[in-house]
Parts: sequence; structure tokens; C-alpha cells
Amino acid sequence: MTGGVPLLLLAAHGLIVLAAPILLVGLVNRTKSWWGGRKGPRLLQSLWDLMRLSAKRPVLSAVTTPLFRAGAWVVLAASLMAAQIAPMLGPVAPLQFEHDFIVFAYTLGLARLFLMLSAMDVGSSFEGMGTAREASFTAFVEPALFLLIGTAALATGQTSFAGAIGHWQGTPSYPWLAGPAVAVLFVLLQAEAARVPVDDPLTHLELTMIHEVMVLDHSGPELAAMQYAAAVKMTIYAGLIAALLNPVDPFAAPLAAVVVTLAIMAAVAVAVGCVESLVARLRLRYVPRYLMLASALAALGLGVAGWMAGAA
Repeated sequence: MTGGVPLLLLAAHGLIVLAAPILLVGLVNRTKSWWGGRKGPRLLQSLWDLMRLSAKRPVLSAVTTPLFRAGAWVVLAASLMAAQIAPMLGPVAPLQFEHDFIVFAYTLGLARLFLMLSAMDVGSSFEGMGTAREASFTAFVEPALFLLIGTAALATGQTSFAGAIGHWQGTPSYPWLAGPAVAVLFVLLQAEAARVPVDDPLTHLELTMIHEVMVLDHSGPELAAMQYAAAVKMTIYAGLIAALLNPVDPFAAPLAAVVVTLAIMAAVAVAVGCVESLVARLRLRYVPRYLMLASALAALGLGVAGWMAGAA
């Protein structure tokens, strides 16, 4: 035990953060291949791709500064730091304190800031265009996240991220709001991890890209860091969905809780692959509306949670 948290849960959380990004990307790609009638890549193909990129020497533009290379590692470090605050195993997180969800949100914001700074450091008009889109569209992400956490905090009376998410299942509002909360987190996953219909990680048309156009000039280890960071963000939100839906108490049955969490995260990855196979990428002018829909759904949940708390 460490601070009341079993070491098994802390170790499991760390392994999930490091290994799940590889497996989830593999599941997404295999699901898309299945829909296309192909065998598809191996589940661990992204691991070999990252290792291949890490062994290459990066090619740098003559106008870049050290900020360009440092930006990729700040993005990765901030994403991994946010993953330590995210309660993927219910009321358990390695970094947990009052109002830690603010640190979580702005740690991801720090990653986003350095992603945009690295893109602008190249001096490319295309990457500047992608930066403008990233700044505009992700401005709709934080309201949805804070409204969702506020809903959970209001329903549970908890002030930490893990406490609010992990104890939500025992409240009267949970049966009514679990579905909308999962929908909001799924939209946030698509936005933060640059997935369809918000963005397409496989497109190579600069005029329609958001995240991918910002990493066009990255190569070698820096490109590997950017790709792994995007997979970590997908893992974070898949883990939050698992924390909301996992019925197993991690303190009573830690091993079973970890297994169920992994199963739910795998199901989320399959759902992401199905969406990317069946739904076209949204036109850019529709992306803000899509993200605002998540904020509206979260605001509605906050109102319902407040009404139920007042009625009780």
C-alpha cells in the first residue's frame, strides 16, 4: 500500500499508460482493416514504427530554432504527466489532490501550446494554417471537459478528479448521466487524439489537416514522440470512459478491476475504428459545431446533476 492505494493499482496504471497507446492504435487499425476486408497490420505494428523512427536522424529546416526539437518532447512529457492524473482505474490515480483536474486540463493545454509553437517555428504557411485551426477548434474542448468534471463533482461532492469520476457510480444521477458523459468523453477523445470525424491521422492533404499538418516537418525521434503523445491522449480518454463504466471496486478486487478496465478500453478503440470506417471526416466549418454539441451535452448534464442534488 502507498498512501492507501495498493501498489498493484499504481503499477497497473503505469503499465497501462506506457503500453495501452500501442495496443489501442493497433486495435483501431485492425478494426479499420476488418471493415475494409483486409487482414491489416499487426497489433504491435505502431511499436515497430516508433522504433524505426527513433533510429532515424531527423531532417531539420534551416530556419528552425531549438524550440522546434524541444517542442516534441514537451508535448510527450506533458501528455504522460496528464496521464498520471487521469483516473483510469476509478477512484485511483498516482497523482491525486484537490482540484487536480485543473492541472490535468492545463497540462494538456501546455502540450497543445508547444505543439503549436513547434509548428510555427518552421515558418511554413501550411503549418501556420494548421496551428490556427488547432487553436480555434480546441478552444471548444476545455469547456466540455470542465462542465463534465463539474457534473461529476456536483453529484459526488468530491474535489479531486479521481474522486469525482471514481465515486460517480454510487450517486442517483449516474444512471441518467452515464451515457451522455461517455458520449462527451468520446468526442473529446476524437478532438484531442486527432481522430475522425474531427481530424484524420492518415490524410496527406494539407488543406484539410489539423494535427498532421503541424507535424509535417517533424522526423525521426521527434515525429515518434508526437505520434506516441497522440496515442497517449487517446489512452487517457479511453481510460476515463473505462473508469466511468467499470463496476468493479479496484480496492476490493484490483486484478479484476484492471482486467475490466482493459476490456472497456479495447472496446473504445474498436468503437473508434468503427467510426473511422463508417463516418467521413467533417468539413472544417462543422467541427466547432460538433465540439459545441459536446459542451451543450455536458452543460445539460450539469443542470440535471444540480437539480437532482437540490431535490435530494
